[in-house]
Amino acid sequence: MKKYALIALLALGACMLGSENVQGQDPQFTQFYANPLYLNPAFAGTARCPRFVMSYRNQWPSLPGSFVTYSASYDQHVSAISGGIGFIAMRDEAGQGVLSTTGFSGIYSYQRAVSRKFSLKFGLQASYTQKALDWSRLTFGDQIDSRRGFIFQTQETERGGSVGFFDASAGILGFSDDFYFGGAVHHINEPNESLILGVSRLPMKFTGHAGAVLPIDGKSRSQSEATISPNILFQRQADFQQINLGVYLTKGPLVVGTWYRFEDSFIALLGVQTDLFKVGYSYDLTTSQLTTQTGGSHEVSLTFQMQCRDRRGRFRTISCPSF
Repeated sequence: MKKYALIALLALGACMLGSENVQGQDPQFTQFYANPLYLNPAFAGTARCPRFVMSYRNQWPSLPGSFVTYSASYDQHVSAISGGIGFIAMRDEAGQGVLSTTGFSGIYSYQRAVSRKFSLKFGLQASYTQKALDWSRLTFGDQIDSRRGFIFQTQETERGGSVGFFDASAGILGFSDDFYFGGAVHHINEPNESLILGVSRLPMKFTGHAGAVLPIDGKSRSQSEATISPNILFQRQADFQQINLGVYLTKGPLVVGTWYRFEDSFIALLGVQTDLFKVGYSYDLTTSQLTTQTGGSHEVSLTFQMQCRDRRGRFRTISCPSF
């Protein structure tokens, strides 16, 4: 356990105090479609009526200083502006809050019907993010006494504090009643998020996702209560690359799913959905070199879907997984 804790602390320290040119990486959520605005800004307004989403993720809880991420979002379609609006608030804590990131985003999306069965949606996102380092909670090697532990004052020069920056993102989404696909580019301007002297660019993140919802009970798509939904997700940010393959099975209000994140983890998901709310839980079983001693990752999502006046003849909602 001490070995893995040391690895985590060294990685955190390298990001903050090491090279003058380092790069960050976005927090990741396993339940992509339970947090649609975070995945792709083009999802804003796709449910037509007001939607509230909350997500919580605890990554590697068995290691000291795990990564905990919270997010909350709201979106809806607004006919007066011929598009959707959305807002996201996100908080990420590493090292039990030693390094924290807080962000707020506003989104506008525009939907265009290409044909009677297929629509495109385009989204633009503007964000403000603040990253902060609590120097008082860091410990260093020159504070250690071989017999009595951490008793000395460090000779390291205090650095850190906080930094804020704006960035921009964009996305596109195509969908029909049975299939959907999309792509997004986050951090188009690659803002500098360095907490010390030098440059630490937040690299662009490229996302591609696609899937389908297929009935398996012999009924039409609109009448079916049992469906299968195969999906794929690809993300790349600097040298980090992620490929996820998975499938959801839905029967009435119950949803189960399984995913494989290549060279990283197996994922199991259980969810319940009604017309008014959706709640999901997922667990990532680590298969990488960090092994199961990390404790995996736990994630919980909660969605409230409000009701509004029905204008479905003029607006097509997307049919995709809830988690």
